[in-house]
Order: sequence, then C-alpha cells, then structure tokens
Amino acid sequence: MASFDLIVATVDRTDELRELFDSLDRQTHRSFRVLVVDQNEDDSIVPLLHDRAFETVRLRSARGLSRARNAALAAVGADLVAFPDDDCVYPDDLLARVAQRFAAQPELDGLTGRGGTTPPWQRDAAILTRDNLWNRAVSYTMFLRVDLISRVGDFDEQLGLGSGFPWSSGEETDYLIRALDAGARIEYDPELLVEHAPNRRELRAIGARDGASVGYLLRKHRYPRSVLARMFARPVGGALLAIARRDSQSAHFHVATFRGRLAGYRTR
Repeated sequence: MASFDLIVATVDRTDELRELFDSLDRQTHRSFRVLVVDQNEDDSIVPLLHDRAFETVRLRSARGLSRARNAALAAVGADLVAFPDDDCVYPDDLLARVAQRFAAQPELDGLTGRGGTTPPWQRDAAILTRDNLWNRAVSYTMFLRVDLISRVGDFDEQLGLGSGFPWSSGEETDYLIRALDAGARIEYDPELLVEHAPNRRELRAIGARDGASVGYLLRKHRYPRSVLARMFARPVGGALLAIARRDSQSAHFHVATFRGRLAGYRTR
C-alpha cells in the first residue's frame, strides 16, 4: 500500500488546523506523514504538532500558498502527494480508499474528488481533460504520484492565496493542466468527498478573484476561441438569469466573475 506525504500550508489558523490533525489521527491507513509549512510569524501552531499518531515535519516559507507548497515539494519522499487545506477535514477512511485505488490502477497518475458545497461539482466520474477539469478539481482533494510531481515541477507562484497578484486562486488547476499536457492520466471520483469550511468572503470579491484566475489560466495555456467563448458566456448567462429571478447578490457575483475573467485574460 502506498505511502503519503500531505503538504499543509498554514497561516493564522489554529482551531481549524487542530480539526484537520484530529481527522488525520483517525485515518485507518497509517503510512503517511504531514509536511507542515508554517507561515505564521510566531510559534502558535507548535503545540498542535505534538502527541500525534503521525509524523510531522515543520517547514517555513514566505507567505503565499504556492510558495509554501513549493518549499515542501523539495522534501517529498512518499509514493503519493496530497495538499489538504488547513481548514478541511479528511474522512477516516480517505487515505485507505485512495491507496487502494492507486494500487488497483498502476496506470493512474492522479486522482481528484469533490470538496465542500461549491462550486457545483459534477456527479459523474471522468478522466480529466483540459476542457472538463474546471469543476472537477480542487487542491485539497488532489492526490498525485510522486513521479508526476517530479515531471511537472513547482506551482506557479503568481497563483494561490497570498501571491500578491489579483489571480490569487487556481494554482491547482494550473498544475493539473500542466500535468495533462505532460501526458498524465488523472481521474475524477465524485465519491471521494473532503469536508471544507465554507468560504465566508463576500460573493462579489470571490467572483472577481476566481474570475481573474480563470482568465489568467485561459491565456497562459492558450485555450482556443471555442473554450474562451464558453467560459466568458457562462457568467453572462448566470447574471441574466439572476436578474430575471431578482437575485441581486448572485447577479453581482456573476458580473464580478465576468469582469475578473476579462481582466485576468487581458494581463500579459
């Protein structure tokens, strides 16, 4: 059965990180360690690392989600690598199920699952492609073989929370696109569900941020005009539908998403 390195970037959270670690203590598959990339300015998380049923390695990096993950990639040594957020919770049997899946499918390079309640996740299993991965992947449900990591390399540090750029999400989507371009076989399994704390940020801000990230990726990876048309039409259609329903909050979200995608795409 495969071993796991779980890369956890953390900043400004203790209670949520404790809940994640408690869920890892309960894992039925025991061959894993946690690479904790601590971006706090103090030692507030150190007590959480003690008396655990798993090995922890504390690393440091400058702030930024992609910077943290890149700092940990250099220390990876397990068969499989995962990227749980510091505010998610693993089901007790998650690592066991993932390990069994990789053991049964030696041709499989990666696996993704569902997370939380948003975005609206697809309910059908699929082999990921550049066109269908947009609502079938999120970093905290992503599991990759270590040899794929060595082929793809580091995360794009212009993406991810704390990057300092407007497109501060989408780093995992970028990584998966690069993996697919390298010939990887990655499957989406909607039965793999990871609980995640709801995003309490204002919807308009989320739309602008995530929209800018999508626009950045569409340009970076040279998506064809047919995909561009679809990706820009969706928020327009969503806004019109929300207006028809007199749902001003959703309308503002979709408009912000469209503007974000346009701004991200226009940036060179």
